[in-house]
Amino acid sequence: MLEKVEGIVLRTNDYGETNKIVTMFTHEKGKKAAVARGAKKTNSRLSGVTQPFTHGFFLIQGGRGLGTMQQGEAFSSMRRIREDLTKTAYAAYIVELTDKTTEDGEANPHLFHLLQKSLDYINEGVDPAIVTNIFEMKMLSQAGMHPEMSACAVCGETEGKFGFSIRENGLICHRCFERDPHFLPLTPAAIRLLRLFYFFDLERLGKIDVKEATKKELRAAISMYYDEYVGLYLKSRRFLEQMEQFDHAFNGKEQRNDD
Repeated sequence: MLEKVEGIVLRTNDYGETNKIVTMFTHEKGKKAAVARGAKKTNSRLSGVTQPFTHGFFLIQGGRGLGTMQQGEAFSSMRRIREDLTKTAYAAYIVELTDKTTEDGEANPHLFHLLQKSLDYINEGVDPAIVTNIFEMKMLSQAGMHPEMSACAVCGETEGKFGFSIRENGLICHRCFERDPHFLPLTPAAIRLLRLFYFFDLERLGKIDVKEATKKELRAAISMYYDEYVGLYLKSRRFLEQMEQFDHAFNGKEQRNDD
């Protein structure tokens, strides 16, 4: 059985001296793995199309289980991502999060489109930190998490000062802060963006410019929620955190020198 799928390469693993096992997230079949014979050879016709983040068409021989990749044609190699360490770090986290929260063979065209658009935006130069925050917020439902983002999770009020509460699973207003002494205070800008990222259509993303201080708030809230409710340990997340810490320290030093 030969089938053609549209997919994005999530990861590859060496298989013997010259082969790769390529794990893709496909539009038609969800997550699917296939052996790409000879793909480790630099002159192989499968070498280029089996690079991580590549979006393309793939011909797979075999039914269920591990098939064999016969051919591939790239729509986009995501070259700009692979040439930039920062973009690579964010993209690697996005694909690993997709990999760890999905099962083989479960079709999810909506998730495929979300993944594709997110990588496209990063490749095109949109702020990768913000694209990643949007992806994380939209992936919560994939992980079975549904925080209350439209109103206070306790009293239902939509106006007032808000913070983020792990205990109450979402936003809480100033009237209900006492319900969770450990709530995370957030500025109105951070609250507005968290709501926006959770609800809006990614296709509508235009030019977006977020202050570094607000980015830190977004990262703190989203990371706290994922640590508590999703509970995934991702190597790419750890590397990203280390890189962000270095960037913040470097930028702070540069600012002090300017002063």
